[in-house]
Amino acid sequence: MESLGDAYSGTRWDGQDPRRVYAGVTLGVLGALAVVVAILVATTPLSTLLGADDLRAAEKLAGTLGGLGIPAMFLAVVAVLPSSKREQVGVLAGAGLCLVGIALFQVAYPTRWTTGAETLAFETTTAYFLGAGLAFWFVFTAMASFRARNDPQGMVRLELTHKGESKTVRVSPEEYRRYAKAVRSDGGETQAIIRELESRADEGRD
Repeated sequence: MESLGDAYSGTRWDGQDPRRVYAGVTLGVLGALAVVVAILVATTPLSTLLGADDLRAAEKLAGTLGGLGIPAMFLAVVAVLPSSKREQVGVLAGAGLCLVGIALFQVAYPTRWTTGAETLAFETTTAYFLGAGLAFWFVFTAMASFRARNDPQGMVRLELTHKGESKTVRVSPEEYRRYAKAVRSDGGETQAIIRELESRADEGRD
């Protein structure tokens, strides 16, 4: 799979707004940092520096930071990679459910977590699990479709030369057979096919 730098080389960044890509990278870094800090808060004296003096407060802070970091990283992926509206909405919906789980966690922990008349542990974990699962699924589909778009396997590479200038275009085997059949039939479609291929080559170079 191509690197992000290769995938977004050129003047149009394959339709991606560079500001959106930079924002996605920033969000991903912040999300990863939040998870790292959450681990440190739960396992080191860092919690006292952040105002969480007792064990329960430290656990609540760690859970909140970690809970925010994971959907932030999911959102970062669809911001950086070319993704469809469906994938973006799916990840946003999943992140929204994660936020619902985090909000419930703020209410429930520790007094209404697993003890008391009205515990909220089940509702909290269910909301977060469903949100994370939904977001992960759409992140997975975005990554899979990105890999498929950048995998040349099964494509036919055509090189066009006109007035000393060479252009390259990739077509599917089905398209290649259609073009070859039209050229062999000599039904007056050759020039139209050449113009179409040149247009696709120009688009691929933008």
